[in-house]
Amino acid sequence: MAPAGRILVGEIGRPHGVRGLVKLRSFTADPAAIASYGPLTDEAGQRRFALTLLSDGLARVEGVGDRDAAARLTGARLYVERASLPPPDEDEFYLADLVGLRAETAAGEPLGRVRSVEDNGAGAFLVLDGPPGERFVPFTRACVPVVDVAGGRLVVEPPEETAAPP
Repeated sequence: MAPAGRILVGEIGRPHGVRGLVKLRSFTADPAAIASYGPLTDEAGQRRFALTLLSDGLARVEGVGDRDAAARLTGARLYVERASLPPPDEDEFYLADLVGLRAETAAGEPLGRVRSVEDNGAGAFLVLDGPPGERFVPFTRACVPVVDVAGGRLVVEPPEETAAPP
């Protein structure tokens, strides 16, 4: 499975002060490297964001000079082209690389495909599409003991609360 598309690397948070500064959440291994992977854009690649990183998770966004303009950017997600990121180390992967993988049990029974990987603060989880419908699986080693990106699959051991209804 060839990695392509855009990868989420950060998110603009709330305004800080009155001169247009924003809080910045970086999802990169080195938070200060967020702007070094190439142009930051929105998911569609339509809008570009030029950042100047400051201390304590703050950033200045080019063209944003006041609190109101900064507030309009709150929640803006920042993406880079997948090809501009360094290749993951052996036995590592980007969460975006899981999307589209076949999910199956250890016995090889199909559970569907990974539609997305979500993280709402309590830990990442996989959203699987397949019979009997949408299923949410915590993305932990206990629930997902095998990730084989090259083979296009992952093994899922769903906990009881996510098991398919009878």
